[in-house]
Amino acid sequence: MNSSPSVTAPDPAPVLTIDGPSGSGKGTISRLVTGRLGWHYLDSGALYRAVGVAAGWKDIDLGDPAALVRCAFDTRVDFEDDEDGLRVLVNGTDATHELRMETAGAAASAIAAIAEVREVLKDRQRAFRRPPGLVADGRDMGTVIFPDAAYKVFLTASADERAQRRYKQLKDKGVSVTFAGLLREILARDARDANRAVAPLRPAEDAVTIDTTGMAIDDVVDRVLAVMTPAQ
Repeated sequence: MNSSPSVTAPDPAPVLTIDGPSGSGKGTISRLVTGRLGWHYLDSGALYRAVGVAAGWKDIDLGDPAALVRCAFDTRVDFEDDEDGLRVLVNGTDATHELRMETAGAAASAIAAIAEVREVLKDRQRAFRRPPGLVADGRDMGTVIFPDAAYKVFLTASADERAQRRYKQLKDKGVSVTFAGLLREILARDARDANRAVAPLRPAEDAVTIDTTGMAIDDVVDRVLAVMTPAQ
């Protein structure tokens, strides 16, 4: 009797995860590395910020988990590349600028502490994994979303440097902020992210930690790409 030939599932596309706290340079470094590799890119923080922005548009209380879970289900998020970089559409509306505000970041941090919201967004994030590969930027990419990733990096920097980077970034965009206020927000967010019960911010056991304090951007990119070299 003839037996049916076995079908071998294709190997999943390779993933490089880049995790770290706010202001560590994840976004900038991830986009540059993505360009060097020619891979796809996932800004996981933008998904949480998008839900936070959508919740704000609907006047949803951030202390109402059930309403936030419904909001996460209902919020459509699309990423589009143009000459100015990555644009994020929330329910069809360009929310790119709003997502970069500190209020969106604070909302994202609060929402990310809700286990049910994280479950809603987990499959959306994993769907970004496709050939030739994916660079995933976030806080739990290497520990929760892509624990089987072949390459894992955890970026960090001193709180003062991270606040200074954010201060310059926002000032350059014409946003009125103070360094002291940004430093307080970063320290508060670090505490929330590190101490939350669900997927706390921490390096994966097999991640390479890179302290970017005082490092030039190009040097950080080279360090990240070097993490992949031994396995190539």
